[in-house]
Amino acid sequence: MTRSHPINGQSCSHGAVSACFRVQHRPSASTQRGGYNIYETAFRRGLSLSLLFLWPVTAFAHTRGGEAVGFVSGFEHPISGLDHVLAMVAVGLWGAQLGPPAVWLLPVTFPMVMAFGGMLGLMGLKLPGVEVCIALSAIALGLMVLREAKPNLLAAAFLVGFFAIFHGHAHGTELPPGANGLLYSIGFVIATGLLHVTGIAIGTIHRWPKGRVALRVAGAVVMAGGAVFLWGALT
Repeated sequence: MTRSHPINGQSCSHGAVSACFRVQHRPSASTQRGGYNIYETAFRRGLSLSLLFLWPVTAFAHTRGGEAVGFVSGFEHPISGLDHVLAMVAVGLWGAQLGPPAVWLLPVTFPMVMAFGGMLGLMGLKLPGVEVCIALSAIALGLMVLREAKPNLLAAAFLVGFFAIFHGHAHGTELPPGANGLLYSIGFVIATGLLHVTGIAIGTIHRWPKGRVALRVAGAVVMAGGAVFLWGALT
């Protein structure tokens, strides 16, 4: 005689209990996507927080000299130097290799900490070896991409954040007297974010075997570029 077992108000035969249970307890699509929604929300909030970091910059906009003026100059500054471009694209490439949540966390960490470094530069606080550390950032991040290194998330964020301070400081010291510090800062944060997104977009080829090889070659190219800049900074 076949017994029936009520499950959530429904009756299932003894042989179909397990199947019935699986059907009624299958996670919804929204639940499965929940983790990614959390990462995307953190990405948006992190960018907003980085802009809040930059707000005090306007207080120092009339105390430092340089060549950049306003939003356009701030936007152009990160993309006008190949040393900056290589490091920032490499952050995106490495994040794509690591996957969630690093693919969102690293591009949020970099501009947030970079904003802090930019504020230090605008305040006139000097950091030792800025150009050397910028060159080393390309070497280190290129090496991570080349090796497909997968450290724990905290270590990866620390590495990215450490070098971001020096990139931000280099941006901050080039704001001229009388310029709008906030607009300039927003410009270089947006440009930095776009460079990260470019790296992430390129990094999507990681899903294919040949794409993985291509990314590792790209990491070697970034390392080589960093070595050239390091030589220039030391000579």
